[in-house]
Amino acid sequence: MSKFNRNLNKLTKNNEGHIAYEMSLIDRLIIQVLTGFFGEDKFYLNNSSQIIKDIREVCIINPAFIANLAIYARKEMHLRSISHVLVAELAKSSSGKKYARDAIYRVIERVDDMSEILAYYLNEFGKPIPNSMKKAIAEKLLTFDEYSIAKYKGDKELKTKDILCLVHPRPRDERQNNMFKRILEGTLKTPITWQTKLSTQGNTKESWEELIENNNLGYMSLLRNLRNIIKSNPKNIEKVYEVLSDKDRVLKSKQLPFRFYTAFSTLYKENLGTSKLYDSLETAIKHSTNNISKLKGKTFISADVSGSMTMPISAKSEITSANIAVLMMAMSNYICEEAITSTFDTVFNLKPMATNNGIISNALSIPVTGGGTDITLPIRYLLQKKIYVDRIILLSDNEINYGYKETCQSYIEKYKRSINPNVWVHGIDMQGYGTQQFCGNKINIVSGWNEKMIEFISTVEEGVGDLRSKIENYHFKEENYYEIHTGKI
Repeated sequence: MSKFNRNLNKLTKNNEGHIAYEMSLIDRLIIQVLTGFFGEDKFYLNNSSQIIKDIREVCIINPAFIANLAIYARKEMHLRSISHVLVAELAKSSSGKKYARDAIYRVIERVDDMSEILAYYLNEFGKPIPNSMKKAIAEKLLTFDEYSIAKYKGDKELKTKDILCLVHPRPRDERQNNMFKRILEGTLKTPITWQTKLSTQGNTKESWEELIENNNLGYMSLLRNLRNIIKSNPKNIEKVYEVLSDKDRVLKSKQLPFRFYTAFSTLYKENLGTSKLYDSLETAIKHSTNNISKLKGKTFISADVSGSMTMPISAKSEITSANIAVLMMAMSNYICEEAITSTFDTVFNLKPMATNNGIISNALSIPVTGGGTDITLPIRYLLQKKIYVDRIILLSDNEINYGYKETCQSYIEKYKRSINPNVWVHGIDMQGYGTQQFCGNKINIVSGWNEKMIEFISTVEEGVGDLRSKIENYHFKEENYYEIHTGKI
């Protein structure tokens, strides 16, 4: 039984007013943190205030969990803003002092992580800055070289020299001491980056050729600038294909899978690039799934393509939760021994996929239709057709809005009684509104937008661990500041 299913006898209503299971405090916080960019609107609401409220409550009763969640979100899920919020709130909490310094140090991976953590704290709480935060940032600042610091000089609100004045790091040697002096004087040499190159030489073929040849493009920069690179038609384009499909570069880049989907989709819509480019992107996304255990037996997968899944995930993106859902369905299909793939809104549709097709190509072939949400449809299809499967994977925001008087779990119970009593149900929550439709034995609820969520399908079935226990023991060992067995957390 998934550890995620504590205290799920209590019923509530979702945003559409339909009956659902209420999540416990920590379970709700997990899905809120892992299914969105902090501060961005969702289809029904901007739930940032609820996240802050929940973080502060958990900080009091289980600060070790907040510390672990922050580090996990940054290291494993590659989420920056929410990890900054978590550690800043931890540093403010009197219960979190024991963990804040170490957690902040581990969350900082880039120079601008420091400025954003400080900016959030100062905007939210003002001065004084906690000693745990000062010490962690001062220690981390000493690990960055001059190139990294010069690359992220900071924005108008909080510059790198402001950080120096706030945390007062002690230089380890004369070289570092001189570097800090140059930061304070504003005389750090501007490094050559793709941004500085384009600003001085323009968005030209020659600029891109030089950047590619001198390896001045990081993997993320390369991926996000593919459109401009392809349009410029550089003579060394083969090197771009090699970098994109290099396994080590892919894994080190820590890109969320939908970044590959976005690049592919953008180029495809504009008829840019050749088969080599698309093959490189397909190879890249397959690298991110190759280490996931294959799912044995027959798997049934269904993605929610209803209206509540069609809002862009951020103001800077056109990709929606529905796009991510069908992409994760295609990724899941790729690692299945045998799979049935489908979509639903108020209509159920089979969408067969061949595993030897491209993952992104398969995802792009699935239309996002919009409309209402009936998450019972996939299960009712299995019941009506009497189809035996070993597991059911549902990717949805759980915002069912068609008038059933019971949760969808009742259909799972019917399926267990009549077809397969040992079926696993894996619900991948795509939005994190805080309710769920399934509970009980062999029910696994996870949340997030990358391949890590697919990994938990096999680990949970094998009894190795689930998402919540993974986070609880990620770095700090869980300390029960509150009696977990009461079910209140």
